Amino acid sequence: MPILNKDMSVCISLAGRPSNLGTRFHNFLYDELGLNFIYKAFTTDDLVGAVRGIRALGIRGCSVSMPFKEAVIPLVDVVEPSAAAIESVNTIVNDDGVLRASNTDVEAVAQLIAEHALDPASRVLVRGSGGMAKAVVAAFRVAGFGELAIVARNEAAGSALAAKYGYEWVPDDPEPAPSFDVIVNVTPLGMQGADAAALAFSPAHIERASIVFDVVAFPAETPLVTAARAAGKRVITGAEVIALQAARQFERYTGVALTRDQVERAAVFSRAE
Repeated sequence: MPILNKDMSVCISLAGRPSNLGTRFHNFLYDELGLNFIYKAFTTDDLVGAVRGIRALGIRGCSVSMPFKEAVIPLVDVVEPSAAAIESVNTIVNDDGVLRASNTDVEAVAQLIAEHALDPASRVLVRGSGGMAKAVVAAFRVAGFGELAIVARNEAAGSALAAKYGYEWVPDDPEPAPSFDVIVNVTPLGMQGADAAALAFSPAHIERASIVFDVVAFPAETPLVTAARAAGKRVITGAEVIALQAARQFERYTGVALTRDQVERAAVFSRAE
């Protein structure tokens, strides 16, 4: 990596629970490609001030994670269709003081649905109703999935998300019957911290499903992923999601397109700590 200098472009992330994944991913590629960039992760209890700082300090790009994906929308200048469609932002690019917001999560999930050849005739159950859940549900709708249910403790958010895409909301209690082919966790359940030991779906749901998709990125092997592998199920992990969406962010920040090999090596490096 170049020695810090006055011409270096700075990119950051804002998250409630920041990790080193994005920092290592981006800085690995800056170093390999000889780019005069640096990336640093932050959290904040002053989102307005943080976004003001992006503009004022000329920070080139910002990755946005929970719980800021929706709250950041009024603070930017341009909301691109990818973010406007789901009212959720995960990427901000600073073009000479104009802050442009987009969402690369939708693109990443849609790519994984295609790469894993998920059948649009499958019945899908999504747990969660936050910003990332919007990206996941939108990607399934775009991919032509007709039968999808959203289970969420927040009835207002869950039912609104389901209605927006023509799907069904089901209550968290009692838990819906295990009758789904694809189950997707888009909650913090299984994430490092207070929810690290939580299993997002029951063993009966895992046994019934053919595909288990956990969007939690860290750790990659959540209790849900571990249980699904033990049951012989096909698994899609949050590690795959975060690598693909980070690659798209990298390309927006730097203008450099990445090869699949570069993305995979950066993803491996990001976890080797």
